[in-house]
Amino acid sequence: MKNEKRISRRQFLATCGAAIGAPYLIGSGVLAEAGRPGANERLTTALIGAGGRGRGLLDEIRRSKIADFIQCVAVNDVDENRLADAAKWESRWAKRPVTPYRDYRYILERKDVDTVVIATPDHWHAVQTVHAAECRKHMYVEKPACCTIEEGKAMVAAVSANKVACQVGSQGRSQPEAYLSHRYLVNGNIGHIDKVWCFHYPSPVDNNPVPDSEPPPELDWDMWLGPLRWRPYNRRYLPGSFRWMMESGGGQIRDRGAHVMSCAMWWMGADGTGPVSVEATGTSPPRGVWDSAVTMNVTYTFKNPDWVMTWNQQEGNAPPAEERKPGEDRIERPGYGAVYHGTKGTFTHWGGDGGTWAERKAREWVPPAGAKDVYRSPGHWEDWYEGITTGKKTIMNIEAAVGVANLCVLGNLSFLLGRELSWDQTKREIVGDEQARRLVGRPQRHPYHL
Repeated sequence: MKNEKRISRRQFLATCGAAIGAPYLIGSGVLAEAGRPGANERLTTALIGAGGRGRGLLDEIRRSKIADFIQCVAVNDVDENRLADAAKWESRWAKRPVTPYRDYRYILERKDVDTVVIATPDHWHAVQTVHAAECRKHMYVEKPACCTIEEGKAMVAAVSANKVACQVGSQGRSQPEAYLSHRYLVNGNIGHIDKVWCFHYPSPVDNNPVPDSEPPPELDWDMWLGPLRWRPYNRRYLPGSFRWMMESGGGQIRDRGAHVMSCAMWWMGADGTGPVSVEATGTSPPRGVWDSAVTMNVTYTFKNPDWVMTWNQQEGNAPPAEERKPGEDRIERPGYGAVYHGTKGTFTHWGGDGGTWAERKAREWVPPAGAKDVYRSPGHWEDWYEGITTGKKTIMNIEAAVGVANLCVLGNLSFLLGRELSWDQTKREIVGDEQARRLVGRPQRHPYHL
């Protein structure tokens, strides 16, 4: 590996600042000529987190319209086996060596890396996004944006100060049927919308707990934990099961809620706003190390304009999937989505991530003369590329993504505390509850901290 020794945060930031210099928007030569670019005319990218999701994201780039404009030059993972596999695969695909790193900070030191794709567990998103921004790297980071309110504030500040393009992986906003849904709703087809009812099935329970043990030799357990407090290794924590831990994931509300509520905030024109109150109830798991809510109901009350969004995480509450005609995209994940309630009717969508399926009446609606149109994403990757090369805000920019993540965080805090919380959106603070205010951030372990 390229990182035989550890790098200190001071050394890391000093190197980045000296190497990068002034902010920039466009990688050298990326717009040199029309048509298919040569090897020196592409944006370079590096993958941070080479597990299943990370590898999947690189595959998505290769299937996108920007495939010829981004080349992968490095991969990172804390698991030596996955890292070696990813480097081998990407080198074969790129037809040249792709460098493996166990410590992502060595990637950010490289002056020839323009962008990074961050696909690590949730508890790493904020730290790595801030570090990437400080090193003037444009980044695509998986959702949810952050695990705490304070992390989100740091992410927004770093991305803004360093003038980099950030796209968060709530790709539901960029789906074709999301555009049709958005257009249908803003044209008043169901009247004034006063309630958005989000539905999802419960979080899993660890019914087969295992004792703590030594980590496998290929895993750098200390680096995997990163900013989290130290705890012994347990194979129930990873790889994907980190989602069911409050510290590192937060349950279904932070996993799929970050998709469904993202669509709601976008379609309702509510980016930049927030609720005045959040109230949650639910059930905790009876056993095992996973501690996120099994069932959960959260009510978010918004004012000026007045509307309510609810998160309903329980068995058997999903509306039946719409039957699709031959040749139409099949609804593959009907177990979650949202129902929009208006003064003239309702509208349902299923999914909310890379699969977002709209009710037929929105898909078949023909806009009359004078109808409002809405932004139609060219694709989540393509939209990010436009943000890099033009400076425009991406469709799921860091401010919007942190706003959605805050909803999920506040829902979990209300559930844990067992009471309603009041929220000041202007200050991004909980008000009138000192105990809850102390939970909007948490200490981070040295040296993996903001």
